[in-house]
Amino acid sequence: MAAPNILLIVSDDHGYADRSALGHQPDVRTPALDRLAAEGTSCTSAYVTAPICSPSRAGIISGQYQQRWGGRWFDSASFAPDDVPSLAELLQDRGYRTGYFGKVHYGSENVGDRACPPRHGFETTLYGLAGQSLGRLNYLHHSEQSQSEYGPDAARYMAVQPLLSGDEPVEYEGFLTSELGRNAAEFIAADDERPYFCMVAFNAVHNFCWQLPEEELAKRGLPSYNDWQPDSGRSYMEWYDDVIVPNLPYGREYYLAQLELMDAEIGRLLDLLDSTGTAGETIVVYTTDNGGSTCNFADNTPLRGTKYTVWEGGIRVPMLWRWPGEVQAGENNDALVSTLDLVPTLLAAAGGQTRSDGLDLLPLLRGESADAHTALHWDCGFQWAVREGEWKLSWVDPTSPQTTHLRDYEHAPMGDGWFLTNLGTDLAEKSNHYTAEPDLAEHLTALHAAWRTEIGLPHKS
Repeated sequence: MAAPNILLIVSDDHGYADRSALGHQPDVRTPALDRLAAEGTSCTSAYVTAPICSPSRAGIISGQYQQRWGGRWFDSASFAPDDVPSLAELLQDRGYRTGYFGKVHYGSENVGDRACPPRHGFETTLYGLAGQSLGRLNYLHHSEQSQSEYGPDAARYMAVQPLLSGDEPVEYEGFLTSELGRNAAEFIAADDERPYFCMVAFNAVHNFCWQLPEEELAKRGLPSYNDWQPDSGRSYMEWYDDVIVPNLPYGREYYLAQLELMDAEIGRLLDLLDSTGTAGETIVVYTTDNGGSTCNFADNTPLRGTKYTVWEGGIRVPMLWRWPGEVQAGENNDALVSTLDLVPTLLAAAGGQTRSDGLDLLPLLRGESADAHTALHWDCGFQWAVREGEWKLSWVDPTSPQTTHLRDYEHAPMGDGWFLTNLGTDLAEKSNHYTAEPDLAEHLTALHAAWRTEIGLPHKS
């Protein structure tokens, strides 16, 4: 079999419930994601390796727990060491041409660092270093003129720096979601006989979702909203509290608009595969970097918690696979899977293999008898969790500065000490069995301690 093309789409802070086919909310419209689910397999128990983007993205691109090189939270997150190949490098070795379009945020990157896509295996690139701007890319403005107009303080907070192609700056004033989709489509359609790996890392649907084209605001009857300016008389933190849950007027409507526009770009890419007759030769995968966020009005129904937390709402994510004729169509698979599995699965489809903390999911996606993970782990230092089978144990230090900051500044519903739940009967994590099941709690604590030892973390947080 010829090596398939690969289109990997990673969104930003997409809520677990926010797909129209799920029926949780009547105001959600995602026909392209619904089409992917109908024509492929939905992994309903899929997890990221961290409840925030930087360490999670490092796990995605490497196929290894980022804690192996110390990546636990924003302050310690980084791209994998030089001796850990990226997915792009592994596919390049299999003869693939490679393209990256979108957000980069593995840590605090600078131009020319290995974390930049052209430095870890991507030939064609258009990207923004979100680590230089609090994890964001502006949806509308990326130019020296915008930097000058916003001023140095606001320019950083509002993420208006030029984009990059290779190591060179690219100015773009326009709707970034559409531009990323256009560049990805151009790459896919290029006249090149090699199979391709196209990774599209949308900044949607990260806050600040009011940054929409004027025509979209008018069409939807939504008011414009001003980005932060230092001369407004308010500090950034005072202003920020008004633009996240629960305070931003029309916050949910802005979020849904960004989601629909991202979905439309995904739909155009699917249509391109159809029109070129290559849909059957192409693996399409969709996922997001962490759970839906309190910042952007995402909905994680029926899960508890949000981005930043080790509740299910922070770490369980959508994961959709489509490969006509290979992956089962219209299936929901509840096996325990992880974004760690992207590297070994996509590499196996290309005829290769590599050392990974993930598993090759192709047998499972084909409906064959296959192994899945028996346990998964999360560890941010001040909070951690382990899931084995249906049971999940978590611990949060309620007095840590990180916990206090996330509760007060991000309005994130953090935990408080130990919590043990059976996800098979309590997906919403309402009941705490920690006191009633001491032997099980002790077993899971020991299991996590053994994992920490195996990957090189200290025994205590």
